Amino acid sequence: MTISARDRLRGGLLGLLVGDALGVPYEFHPARAIPPLESIEMTPPPGFRRAHASVPPGTWSDDGAQALVLLRRLLDDGRLDVDRFAAGLVAWQDQGWYAVDSRVFDIGVQTHAALRAVRSGVPPLEAGPARGRANGNGSLMRVLPMALWHNGTDGELVRDAIDQSRVTHGHLRAQVCCAVYCLWARRLLSGMPPAPAWRDAIAAADLLWPKWSPKHAELHDVILPVESAAAEPSRITGDGYVVSSLRAAVHLVARGEPVDYEWVVRSAIALGDDTDTTACIAGGVAGLVVGERGIPERWLAALREREETVEPLLEALCARHGA
Repeated sequence: MTISARDRLRGGLLGLLVGDALGVPYEFHPARAIPPLESIEMTPPPGFRRAHASVPPGTWSDDGAQALVLLRRLLDDGRLDVDRFAAGLVAWQDQGWYAVDSRVFDIGVQTHAALRAVRSGVPPLEAGPARGRANGNGSLMRVLPMALWHNGTDGELVRDAIDQSRVTHGHLRAQVCCAVYCLWARRLLSGMPPAPAWRDAIAAADLLWPKWSPKHAELHDVILPVESAAAEPSRITGDGYVVSSLRAAVHLVARGEPVDYEWVVRSAIALGDDTDTTACIAGGVAGLVVGERGIPERWLAALREREETVEPLLEALCARHGA
C-alpha cells in the first residue's frame, strides 16, 4: 500500500501525541508492574494504580505540548527563532499553552531549570543545563516537528535540531541525539524503510561532523552503540536518559518490517519508568512509517482536544509541503 506524504506527516505528529497520551497513566512504574502488552490502553486495566490519577485518558503530557509549541513557532515564524521558541515554552509552563485543559501536570528537572534561567535573562541558547549528567530526553521528545516542518539541507536541519535542544538541554549528547533522530525521521518521511533510514542518517551525520569534532565522538562513542545494544533486549530500557530513549525507538521501529504502530508503542510502555516519553519518541517515528491510517482509530478518537488544537497545525503543516 502506498502511503502519501500527507498521511506520513499526519501520522508522525499524531503518532507522537497518541504514544505520549497512551503512556501517561503508566509513568513511573517499573517494567515488572506494567500490565500485559494486550492490556495497555488509554484506560488501564481495573486495579492498576495510574500515574497522574486526575488526568483524563487521552491527555498528552509535557512531551506533546512542547512539540506543539515548537511546531506552532516554526509555522508562524518560518524559521527557528530561539527567543520566540523559549518564550513559547515559558507560556506553556506558566499559562498551559498547548497543554490539554491548559493544565501542566509534568515538567522535567532540566526543563524547569532552563526556563527559570530564561526568565532571569539568560540567552536561550545558553539556558539548557550542559554539565555532568544533564542527559535527559526532554529535548528529544519534542523535536520531531522540526523534521516534519523543515525544507532545508541536512546541515540546516541538524543545526536547528541542535539549537532547539540547547534551549532546555544543552549537553552535547542531547544535541547529537536530536540531530540524528531528525535525520532518521526525514528519511522515514521520504518512504525509506526504518533500518536503512537509520543507517543513512548516521552516514549523513558522519559527513557533517569531522572525525576530530566532539559531535563525531559522541556519535561514534555513544550513539552508534545503539545498534549493538538493540541486539540485546535486556539493554533496552525506558529510563529518562536521552540515549536510552533513542535506543528504544531504534530497537522497536527498525527491528524489521512490517512496522506495527500498536505493538511499538505498547512495547515502549512495557519498558516502564518514563513510559509517556519513550512511547512518544518511538510512536512519532512509527507513525511516519505507517501513516495516520496505521494508528488504531480507537486511540485517535480518544485523543483529547485533537480537533480544536492539533488539526489546525496539521493542516498548516501539510499545506506547507503541498500535501
